[in-house]
Amino acid sequence: MFRGVGTAIVTPFKNGEIDYLAYEKLVKFQLENEVDALIVLGTTGEAPTVNDTEREKLVSRTLELVNNRVPVIVGAGTNSTEKTVQLVKQSEKLGVDGVLIVTPYYNKPTQNGLYEHYKYISERTNLKIIVYNVPGRTGVSINPETMVRLVEDCQNIAGLKEAAPNMNQIDMMIKLTKAARRDFMVYSGNDDLAFHLMCSGGDGVISVASNIIPKEMVHMCRAVFSSNLSAASKIHHRYFELMKALFIETNPIPVKTALWFMGYIENEFRLPLVRATETTVKKLKDVLQECGLI
Repeated sequence: MFRGVGTAIVTPFKNGEIDYLAYEKLVKFQLENEVDALIVLGTTGEAPTVNDTEREKLVSRTLELVNNRVPVIVGAGTNSTEKTVQLVKQSEKLGVDGVLIVTPYYNKPTQNGLYEHYKYISERTNLKIIVYNVPGRTGVSINPETMVRLVEDCQNIAGLKEAAPNMNQIDMMIKLTKAARRDFMVYSGNDDLAFHLMCSGGDGVISVASNIIPKEMVHMCRAVFSSNLSAASKIHHRYFELMKALFIETNPIPVKTALWFMGYIENEFRLPLVRATETTVKKLKDVLQECGLI
């Protein structure tokens, strides 16, 4: 796996199709700014609206562009265990470095159901797995004790993207999983909590903000890891309002709108997502100008 910044990269569209020219520019922008991994077709990549044929082409193109310079991790989680296994096997065949698997949404499984779901998947692949806990979207949260069971029983479950809003849960998750297995990685799923999570012993961030400020997010992580907390906190506070603004509407609406402002992509989404409201557009424009990004 990686330590530092993994960018949850957007999927740009143009006239209803994936815009591969824009996507190549985005990948190049990330690599030039030395991010530590790319996460393709996660929530930020609008994975639910990308079909299996598009998925295969986009992942293959990413692997070509990256050319083994950083790990490529693909979102493969659904609320069907069998469907998830199918997506994991497709990713495995394409040659990715790992998969990000969100907790099943809508079904709301019990803690034992979550354990059995991930264990079943882990037994059917050799790929590294990052569990994605985002209760605000899925309606269910994996608790630290369940995560410890998985860490102990499934060696290819290599990390956790923790997007719980509660620092108490985050602290307990880091404490217990690191005690269970020293090499287990815990990443922040919230940009505004990334600094705090790393100061608590976490390993980085799977970031939305790094779509537009990759260099700054990389520098923040490296500053924490080198114990330069003063420098890291300055970056955190400088871009804190931007990190918050990127979630004033459903992700990835704000971040794609920001990339449109910056000239990287078209202002296009697939239903059920739609363009940002005028209020959001104004807020984003103000924050981007304040940060010197446009």
